[in-house]
Amino acid sequence: MRQVVLDTETTGIGAEKGHRIIEIGCVELVDRKLTGRHYHQYVNPQRPSDEEAVAVHGITDEFLADKPFFEQVAQSFYDFIDGAELVIHNAPFDVGFMDMEFRRVGMPETTSFCSILDTLVLARDMHPGQRNSLDALCRRYGIDNSHRELHGALLDAEILSDVYLMMTGGQTDLMFMADNDEEEEVSPEEVLRRLGQADGSSLQIIRATADEIKAHDEILDMLDKKSDGAIWRR
Repeated sequence: MRQVVLDTETTGIGAEKGHRIIEIGCVELVDRKLTGRHYHQYVNPQRPSDEEAVAVHGITDEFLADKPFFEQVAQSFYDFIDGAELVIHNAPFDVGFMDMEFRRVGMPETTSFCSILDTLVLARDMHPGQRNSLDALCRRYGIDNSHRELHGALLDAEILSDVYLMMTGGQTDLMFMADNDEEEEVSPEEVLRRLGQADGSSLQIIRATADEIKAHDEILDMLDKKSDGAIWRR
């Protein structure tokens, strides 16, 4: 399965208000693995950016002045994402802008040649009632985004690819028997082979420290007091 994790930056909020795309960032996943292929493009929007937008992404009108117009990069962008499942955080925002830009140059809308997976919807289903911004998900899944002072399309796409793989960790790799009617005995060596790590050399094992074990036991003590006993001690 080919997926493209995608993000855009724009001149402001609302394609219907005449705002335009100024940056596109994409990274490719094939069978849930990063391939190293990416697409990155700055775009001259032929209009100024709102001050509020510049404060978020830091991309100035002066920087964009010599960049190509969307019609000059539309085909290469289309070719990169064509046929892929697009993984986007808050997809209606980005897809709305993409559709507007494609319509301007007489090209089909996004969903006619791509499927869409919205990680914001996925995160809300998995973590109801919690903050599910990209920064919040990075904190939740232990992903380092300290190098992200401003939003940037390619950087955000790279971070989102890590978040998405963590959110869905193992679902397609470790559930390979889900469609089989008969049970199958699988050795540890076979598990590693199916994960593409036949010798296990790339698997990193991190063991809990003494302080972490102590903190864990303290949490279990608290659970013992508030319930009929922590299940991890049964």
